[in-house]
Amino acid sequence: MEAKRKRCFGEEDGEEEEEESDTEAVRETDSESSVCSYDSEEEEAFLEGEDLLLDRDYNDEDSNEEWEPSKSSEGKRAKPASSPSAKKRKTIPVTLTPPSTSSGSLSEGPCSTPMSSSDKCKGSASKRTPKRRSNSTKKCPLQAASDDDDDEKDMWHDISEEDKQPDLPSFQPQRPPGPQLLSCTSYTPLELFKLFMSMSVVGKIVENTNAHAEKRAQAGKRYTWYPLTVEEFYTYIGLVIYMGLMPLKRFSDYWSEKSIYNLPFPRSVMSRNRFLAITWNLHLCNLEKDEENMCKKGTPEYDRLFKIKPLYTDLLSACQTYFQPSRELSIDERMVASKARIGLKQYMKDKPTKWGCKLFVLADLATGYTWNFFVYEGKSKLKTQNGLGYDSVTQLVNHPLLGKGYKLYMGNFYTSPKLLSDLYAAKTLACGTIPMKRQGFPRTRCHDMPRKAVRGTIRWIRRGELLFVKWMDNREVALCTTMHKAYDGDNVSRRVKDTKGVWQVSQVPIPCAVQDYNKNMGGVDFSDALVGCYNVLHKTKKWYKTVFYHFIDIAVVNSFIMHKELTKANSRETVMHKQFRETLATDLTKMLTRLAPPQPPLAGDECYPDFFSEDSRVGRRACELCKQDGKKVKTSAFCMKCRVALCLMPKRNCFLQWHQEGLHYIG
Repeated sequence: MEAKRKRCFGEEDGEEEEEESDTEAVRETDSESSVCSYDSEEEEAFLEGEDLLLDRDYNDEDSNEEWEPSKSSEGKRAKPASSPSAKKRKTIPVTLTPPSTSSGSLSEGPCSTPMSSSDKCKGSASKRTPKRRSNSTKKCPLQAASDDDDDEKDMWHDISEEDKQPDLPSFQPQRPPGPQLLSCTSYTPLELFKLFMSMSVVGKIVENTNAHAEKRAQAGKRYTWYPLTVEEFYTYIGLVIYMGLMPLKRFSDYWSEKSIYNLPFPRSVMSRNRFLAITWNLHLCNLEKDEENMCKKGTPEYDRLFKIKPLYTDLLSACQTYFQPSRELSIDERMVASKARIGLKQYMKDKPTKWGCKLFVLADLATGYTWNFFVYEGKSKLKTQNGLGYDSVTQLVNHPLLGKGYKLYMGNFYTSPKLLSDLYAAKTLACGTIPMKRQGFPRTRCHDMPRKAVRGTIRWIRRGELLFVKWMDNREVALCTTMHKAYDGDNVSRRVKDTKGVWQVSQVPIPCAVQDYNKNMGGVDFSDALVGCYNVLHKTKKWYKTVFYHFIDIAVVNSFIMHKELTKANSRETVMHKQFRETLATDLTKMLTRLAPPQPPLAGDECYPDFFSEDSRVGRRACELCKQDGKKVKTSAFCMKCRVALCLMPKRNCFLQWHQEGLHYIG
């Protein structure tokens, strides 16, 4: 079959040529000294201008064997086994008088010029070489096997051939698209945000954080901790959202008194030490169950994502419950920046964020709403042998709340003929770019796109519900779709060189699949843009805290999208994304006023200032509050109860500020 393929594309094997030429040379030498004879039937046909031997070779194309020169004996030629007279026919070339010019036309015989007696056998040997010359004629594989129905169907077509319009299933969502709330009711940003960060899940986080703080205190951590409440944790989230609007390098900069910072809002909400204490002790899952899960590390029962539960499951359920996406969906991956040394960390060189946790996201194209997502845990969690792209799409789309008839757009990482066929069987349409080396993509070159095709050149192949399209733009682009027709008369403006080599803007044809893909493949990108504008991500060594910050971003963005859709339905004015975040941060921080001391000080146990020495130049120590702000200021004053040095002067009264902010209870 390999030799037959080479013959079809006009390829020659160098070794066979050399061997065949050597055999012919031996045949020519033997023919000059041998007595040659032909069968009477073949001789008579030869005199009439025909050669039965060559005709058999040409007509024996159905045989699976290819003629090769015999290696076992010199001067003999092996014939295909399918020829009935191959064994009887003598294969030694003979001397034969060619037909004269008077008896017939020269063009009808195998020889075009008279030959001498010494060259007659050479001429008969050369008559068999057209078998080899026929191999140099390039033919398409489909033309060589035109009786193969599948190959005939896999011929590339251009826009001059009409494609049929595919049968599309009707759109039948489980619920009306849009927010699943009362459209006549006005919702504040805080009420919408609490749909995704509910009181129940925040209560679990507060409980687990308090338990984690007590465990660390027993281990000898030197800081004061008093129990965290739900209202205080919502205030903490409000400060985190505010930090996304006012990004600074360090947490301490938000409480710094330097003139370049000097932000009054954070210090009016929560003290710096309290904010840092909550950040250090933040824990999302149950401690006892977490320890049990860590004991299973290295076994199939180990859950890598246990540390981000229950927030992970609760947020995912809320995203799917309170919103129904429109018909167009898109799937893509999203990177959450992290360099923690964990197995979940991935590297993607083509992404702006190259290191971090990878999420696969299903987003609504019209709004950018994050409807479904999951954190990638590694190849060991693949459910089938069809690859990560197949498994991720089926996991995101196979949800009972979606319904039938959705249109899915995806990148070339996910697109495969098997995936699109299975989605079509489940009444879900799909379209995406596809690598031309992907398994199932047509391999035929018959009527394929030219190597130097002009812009706008289109080639397509249809296999049932699957349509493969090639389009030449700046480069060749390939797509696979189950919802489009190959070409519907659409054009697009492109710069094209004319006959004189001058660039001009002209209209070139564009496939429907390419046009819809460029228009719709942006749902996840739009969602990423909304998250990235004011993201609350901060550097941390704990990967689950990184994911926690990203979950806050998802909750805020989805809340904003629902607010925008509800205001449109009620014909009200929609606020901007930044204004929505500002209002939400303000409402969250108002849930709890500035914390008063948890317990009033006992009589005789109050803070009073004192001095280390009567001489202000002796025994000076660095002020504790100035040290936290990055300044080194020495003072002779200190607090008798707190036992810390504090500035006490008219221009800088750190003693008063220290006690007003409640730092003497948690410092």
